[in-house]
Amino acid sequence: MALADGPAAGEAKVVWYNDPVVRGRIFQGLTLAFVVFLTWGIIHNTAVNLQSRNIAQGFGFLSTTAGFDIAQSLISYPQDADYGRAILVGLVNTVLVAVLGVILATIFGFIGGVARLSSNYVVRKLATGYVEIVRNVPLLLQIFFWYFGVLRVLPGPRDSIQPIPGWIFLNNRGLIMPQVTMTKLTADAMFYAVLAAIVAIVVLRSVFRKLQERTGTQAPVFLISLAVLIAFPVVAYLATGAGVTLTAPAKSTFNITGGTRVIPEFMALLMALAFYTGAFIAEIVRAGILAVSHGQTEAASSLGLKPNNILRLVVVPQALRVIIPPLTSQYLNLTKNSSLAVAVGYPDLVSTGGTVLNQTGQAVEVIAIWMVIYLGTSLTTSAFMNWYNAKMAIRER
Repeated sequence: MALADGPAAGEAKVVWYNDPVVRGRIFQGLTLAFVVFLTWGIIHNTAVNLQSRNIAQGFGFLSTTAGFDIAQSLISYPQDADYGRAILVGLVNTVLVAVLGVILATIFGFIGGVARLSSNYVVRKLATGYVEIVRNVPLLLQIFFWYFGVLRVLPGPRDSIQPIPGWIFLNNRGLIMPQVTMTKLTADAMFYAVLAAIVAIVVLRSVFRKLQERTGTQAPVFLISLAVLIAFPVVAYLATGAGVTLTAPAKSTFNITGGTRVIPEFMALLMALAFYTGAFIAEIVRAGILAVSHGQTEAASSLGLKPNNILRLVVVPQALRVIIPPLTSQYLNLTKNSSLAVAVGYPDLVSTGGTVLNQTGQAVEVIAIWMVIYLGTSLTTSAFMNWYNAKMAIRER
């Protein structure tokens, strides 16, 4: 006997508009359509308003000669450079201060976080004072403090401070160091030597990890990696005939010529960002260490480990799983806070872009470039930190 088509006995037929999956997709589609319509409306309205006021549109201005100088440029910036090159110089300067700021802030933060948990009363209170004072003073004021209160009050070039007489000069115009000149052969060889050293370190760390899992023998991985990172470039340097020349700056009656100068605007911004962000990282590190069970410390101590080894081998590796997620936010904040460089005249992305905006009047395009670059930088940083966080996560066996 043939069975009739249709729902089984006692099973209610679900109408399509009562299906939660279908309704969810409909609402998602409507939301997406609304966002697209709103975005198109904003872009269209902006274009119409710019056209009605005879304001130029498009990014063609990037190929126009800039005609202004930039105080610091890590890449070539000739006199006939265009606006696109000027913005690129600002981007490189921003990346430089962000990378160095992240490194210094991490060092300051870890030292401050560990010091806040120290059994030494003086060290603990000094670390607490650093955290509570620095993180509660606005960053802009700290930039002004480093620039106007520390660096601008240094003596002039004639009375420069010389940490290494004849080679390094510190004055209110910046830090002047010897200029390094390298032949192309030596530069290429040392570049590839550094890459080879990084590959060798990765391979050695993998080998030592497997050796420890198999035999329990722990090798001095950090010291070996540091030796490899130093030895490879040194060998490349010697093999190419030591093609590196140091040219010391020359002190004249009223000025210092030659050498490589680090401008005070850069130093003020870097130190303010590092100390400010380091204060927040210190609290993150302290919280991460306190999140590790005290039994872990007691167990490591019962095995005869010294306090510094307990911290380095037992506590910090477990605390990193708590530290890394909020640490990512601090790295992103530091990168975006670097835009305050305009307050002291450091030629970062916002400062050079602002000059381009004032000269060309292309406000929408310049602001769009800022947004895209900062968004891309933030997403790249987040992707790297998420990868590192996943790598440090505890994996179930």
